[in-house]
Amino acid sequence: MKDPEHGAKPSETGASAAGRGEAHKLVPRGGKGKRRRRKPSGSPSAIASRSGLSGEAGRPAALDEAEPARKRKRRRRSKAARQQGQAPAAVSGAAHEPAITDKKGQKRGKKARQRRGLQGRPLASSGKPLDSERLADTQRSRDVPLAQQPRKDEVRAPYLAPSEPPAPLYAALDLGTNNCRLLVAQPTRPGQFRVVDAFSRIVRLGEGLGASGRLSDDAMERSVEALKICAGKLNARSIRRRRLIATEAARAAENGAAFMKRVAEETGLDLEIIDRETEARLAVSGCSSLVDRETKSVVLFDIGGGSSEIAVIRIGDNRSSRLANHITHWTSLPVGVVTLSERHGGEHVTPDSFETMVREVEGMLDRFDGPSVEALESASGSGFHLIGTSGTVTTLAGVHLDLPRYDRRRVDGLWLSDEEVSAMQARLLSWDFAARAANPCIGPDRADLVLAGCAILEAIRRRWPSNRMRVADRGLREGLLTDMMADDGAWRRGRPRRYQQRGPALAGEERQRSQEGNKA
Repeated sequence: MKDPEHGAKPSETGASAAGRGEAHKLVPRGGKGKRRRRKPSGSPSAIASRSGLSGEAGRPAALDEAEPARKRKRRRRSKAARQQGQAPAAVSGAAHEPAITDKKGQKRGKKARQRRGLQGRPLASSGKPLDSERLADTQRSRDVPLAQQPRKDEVRAPYLAPSEPPAPLYAALDLGTNNCRLLVAQPTRPGQFRVVDAFSRIVRLGEGLGASGRLSDDAMERSVEALKICAGKLNARSIRRRRLIATEAARAAENGAAFMKRVAEETGLDLEIIDRETEARLAVSGCSSLVDRETKSVVLFDIGGGSSEIAVIRIGDNRSSRLANHITHWTSLPVGVVTLSERHGGEHVTPDSFETMVREVEGMLDRFDGPSVEALESASGSGFHLIGTSGTVTTLAGVHLDLPRYDRRRVDGLWLSDEEVSAMQARLLSWDFAARAANPCIGPDRADLVLAGCAILEAIRRRWPSNRMRVADRGLREGLLTDMMADDGAWRRGRPRRYQQRGPALAGEERQRSQEGNKA
């Protein structure tokens, strides 16, 4: 932009002005008027120009501070281009910089000091060049250890108001016949929690248990290695309360107690072998939020690796906060996907062998003195349905949705009609082992187990026919966490609910932990 009176840019000073025999000084505008000129006589700018104490190219250092940062940057680039290949000048007049005065002769140093530089620091106005400040900052950062320096991509912890204590952490571990699973969570809204960390691995602890009655060395070794990972996760956090359990495989094996002692010695984890009634109650507690308010009767089943728990729930007018208090009948069948597939073969399943597996489970259910479906429907009207929590029903839901990758958010809480369940079972039965292993919701680790689980599910559906079934991607771990938080009154006290927005890296990491920790 050119000056309206002189036709020269406002930044044109020093050498160009000396060539015309005079120097000009720009002063602030008075109101909305034009810029006014100060006579060159006695002007600090003119004195600086004539004395040769300019900062660069004969330019007064005072004006160098007052001009905008963008123009200074352009001027430095042009100077570097002119002086390319020459030795840089070592003279700087910043230390002799005179104060800038306005029309009334008052100093404007305070206003100049308040202006900001390119890096957000005040411009140097008292003899300290900006490059020196940068050099000092660099030196100070080198003095700080690298581990203590903040990273640009570092995500801070959730924000909590000063009056709000941090939410405690709870941990639940379930060593089952087929899987080793861990959840670490914080209580949030009443009856709910946020997963902080998760782990799940297929260890097949009960492999060969049906034939030998003992845990094999390979199965125990796989389980110990998975438990060491869980121990590392638990030791890395401050856990307020935790509960670690083992189920059917450790319960039925002759060397189950000896294996628990080995686990304690090698991992430092003290696992508790729970009975079948406790296992059934924990399965119900983990699925309490999936029972609708209008539902009056529910048959909930958990198809495990070595046993299958079934609970009949009747809800009256006074609904308890703990769904397990409404259990009227329960049973634990000594059969699961691992034991049933080992007896009948899991890789090559024909319709005849599938029906044989179904009839075996039906014979076990016949010994269960539970209410019939007619009694449940007459007492509840249309409020009766099934709830399935296991890898079998979540696999059926994933195949039904044609998911390219298992997604817990789409599976947990999904409703399936009776016709859809039958269609999915027939579809899986028509696939060979390779086709089942190639499906992303099944995989090679479960390809030989899924049809055995479908046989147990079919026997339950024949005993309690229902028009709909709800899928629950949750189980004993969620039941353990729910019970511990309820016992501590974690939801009665005011818990912090305002969290700082998390970065995409952390959000993606949590989604991955949730999916891999809750699958299977």
